[in-house]
Amino acid sequence: STSTIPAKPGPVSFDLSKTALIVIDMQKDFLEEGGFGESLGNDVTKLQRAVAPCKAVLEACRNQGDILIIHTREGHRPQKVCVSEHKERQTKGCIGKLGACGKILIRGEKGHDIIEELYPKPESEVVLDKPGKGSFYATDLELILRARKITNLIVCGVTTEVCVHTTVREANDRGFHCLVIEDACASFIDEFHAAAIKMIWAQGGIFGNVASSEELTKALQSRKR
Repeated sequence: STSTIPAKPGPVSFDLSKTALIVIDMQKDFLEEGGFGESLGNDVTKLQRAVAPCKAVLEACRNQGDILIIHTREGHRPQKVCVSEHKERQTKGCIGKLGACGKILIRGEKGHDIIEELYPKPESEVVLDKPGKGSFYATDLELILRARKITNLIVCGVTTEVCVHTTVREANDRGFHCLVIEDACASFIDEFHAAAIKMIWAQGGIFGNVASSEELTKALQSRKR
């Protein structure tokens, strides 16, 4: 069962049984007031633009039945033993501080969890906790993908130039074909989002391909079975 999706720099045909959707870090700490994103002085409403497109992509993939769905969450152990001195300085010591949704970026706290609109289905969807920006670093993501014989990744989430881009670059080096959903990603800085998206599909798709949520959902609805 394949689906051909219009994309930049050219259309992609994915065997959906070998495809996974990765929804990156759509957590309360990044998207809601009083969390990690706002604590660094960012406007969280800019990330909220990605919620509706992400939901459309997630529902379309759920409806296929054979696409593996993975949600990532960036965060740390309550003891903060996995927070480096550099990260502590770079984040101005806010990790572990009490915010509107509990201790910021700490696993198990309310803010660390996925927003309600995109909440994972526990019986069928994977939740992957990661301590860094990339989804492959210090996680069993590659093991999961290899065990399921996944070769293609549909990627969305936040932020475009940080956790999304790092994950796509990691995936590309490991031989996975990435399709990034442009409007289902977002950044606190508009020009960073635009540049990061263009970097992915430039030079013949050096890191992968890029499509819109509408292009993906329409293609999935009309897939060959």
